[in-house]
Amino acid sequence: MKSPLLPILFEDEHLIAVAKPPHLATIPGRDETDSLLQVLSRQVGLPCTGTADPRLRIVHRLDKETSGVLLLAKDLPTQRHLSNQFQHHQVKKEYLALVVGRLPGDEGEIDAPLAPHPSSRDRMAVAKHGRPAITAWKVERPMRRFNLLRVFPKTGRTHQIRVHLQSIGLPLALDSLYNPTPPASRIGIFLSDHKRDYRPTAGQEERPLIGRLTLHAEKLTFIHPDGREIMIECPMPKDFRATIMQLGKLTRG
Repeated sequence: MKSPLLPILFEDEHLIAVAKPPHLATIPGRDETDSLLQVLSRQVGLPCTGTADPRLRIVHRLDKETSGVLLLAKDLPTQRHLSNQFQHHQVKKEYLALVVGRLPGDEGEIDAPLAPHPSSRDRMAVAKHGRPAITAWKVERPMRRFNLLRVFPKTGRTHQIRVHLQSIGLPLALDSLYNPTPPASRIGIFLSDHKRDYRPTAGQEERPLIGRLTLHAEKLTFIHPDGREIMIECPMPKDFRATIMQLGKLTRG
């Protein structure tokens, strides 16, 4: 089946920014049949392997289930220029995170080193002797059983937002690694669990409002190779937007 086109948020001769959908890995992997890199390569007609430019070159990554802005370079000098900004934490990143838990305040900053989890190779953990990691956050929209946060990771460690928020009692509402769903429970946020008078459509099984990691990379600000500051914004995808809208209605009700 042909992959749907990726929305292009910005493009010039040096780089391209796209809206990464959930459920699509950034790069090819052992268990993946396709990736954003390969889909975009076919879409724009640029190779994603080899050494000759122009070609698509990875600058940073997003987790498979995370949606949002993903930036790629079209040549080696641009890749080096952008990668250097990511490595030195000069890129400004803003995420939207739907979390559960009791808020400790309206905003805060988490300064907690991260390292691989001692007993799980797929997870990260706060560790005294880990790599420095800092995440700022503020409440974007409080809701009845959830809260929408705006999150500003000041470093770029693996799973940083997910681990940091979980460490202060605000895990992502859906996160199979850091906030797993109890066995035998439905995976997802279902309207029937939150709306008292919910009535399903006759003959149809209820589908979740969202059934994946509740994290969206909304904004990315960086310095273009020509010296300009560029800010790229990615609208929330349909599942994230519908979830916030429905939960917001229940809060008002």
